[in-house]
Amino acid sequence: MSRESTFFSETLPLGLVPKARGSTSNAAGRFERLARETFIDGWDSEVEQRVAGTTTVDERPRKIITRNDSPDVPFDRSINPYRGCEHGCSYCFARPTHAYLGLSPGLDFETRLTRKLGAAEVLGRELAARSYEVAPIALGTNTDPYQPIEARDRIMRSILEVLAAHNHPVTIVTKGTLIERDIDILRPMAAKGLVQVGVSVTTLGSRLSRQLEPRAPVPARRLKTMRALSDAGIPVRVMVAPVIPALTDHELEAILSAAASHGARTASYIMLRLPLEVAPLFEDWLETHVPERAARVMNRVRELRGGKANDSNFGTRMQGEGEWAELMAKRFDIALNRTGLSRTGPRLRCDLFAVPPKVGDQLSLF
Repeated sequence: MSRESTFFSETLPLGLVPKARGSTSNAAGRFERLARETFIDGWDSEVEQRVAGTTTVDERPRKIITRNDSPDVPFDRSINPYRGCEHGCSYCFARPTHAYLGLSPGLDFETRLTRKLGAAEVLGRELAARSYEVAPIALGTNTDPYQPIEARDRIMRSILEVLAAHNHPVTIVTKGTLIERDIDILRPMAAKGLVQVGVSVTTLGSRLSRQLEPRAPVPARRLKTMRALSDAGIPVRVMVAPVIPALTDHELEAILSAAASHGARTASYIMLRLPLEVAPLFEDWLETHVPERAARVMNRVRELRGGKANDSNFGTRMQGEGEWAELMAKRFDIALNRTGLSRTGPRLRCDLFAVPPKVGDQLSLF
């Protein structure tokens, strides 16, 4: 008696359903020697379906501030309270970092998260070091500090409490509306010129957003967060990121206009980046959700990236190059003039930084 045999290359374990997830693949990372395949020989009994849930593991870091010398970003240090991100954005450039953990940049990145316990205490020690020189710390550069698990773990809030106690300047990037919870910390920091918040918006369409960023707040809700922050006196930047050619690029002006009407003061944009494992994952997303546009999107991406799916060269990786990149830059400048938004805001203050006294410290006479 013959039965059909089926291979599912680099897919999910049998019965696992990636509901509300940005990736349907769990392909092995680039450092793994072996790739996984699911094989059904026809003799297996019916497999029980189960939804892919989120799990967390704990890490106790020895250092929490990460340094960089990239000329493409306006900061030289950052903190990420979590590894992986439950928002599950299909285009996320940070997905390849999960490969360093021996995990898949696909579904593992959004379901198998690491939380950095004791981050606030480690940060306090680093800031108290005599060799420490103050400069703005960026939060949310690799994964979102206000992803859903932050509501339970409150690691981001504990970090903000330490920064506030030290009068340390900070920039924050997020899609998460949970940041509204921390306005009580951010408002007095903003009054001292210590904080700026960037809110990322990719599209104004709720349906497309749910497909691209399945567990992030819908765009309309993010706009309300901009308004709440702005009303509290906290400077807000709208980050049109990423701009996806032939899919969301036509929304540039509308996003900037909507953000300006909700209190944003400054704006920036970043072109879609598809480093390493992100490229095949995003191409799979295109074929699944917008197959009629898949070829056009990738052709335009390659036009922007010198014929490749990605270009990691400094100076061009954020905006791309070529005629279409130049057109986007001109559109952005015109939209800034129309909306009253600017590229840069006031510089954050570094002169207020001071390590708060601890119990037992000798008080100054002056």
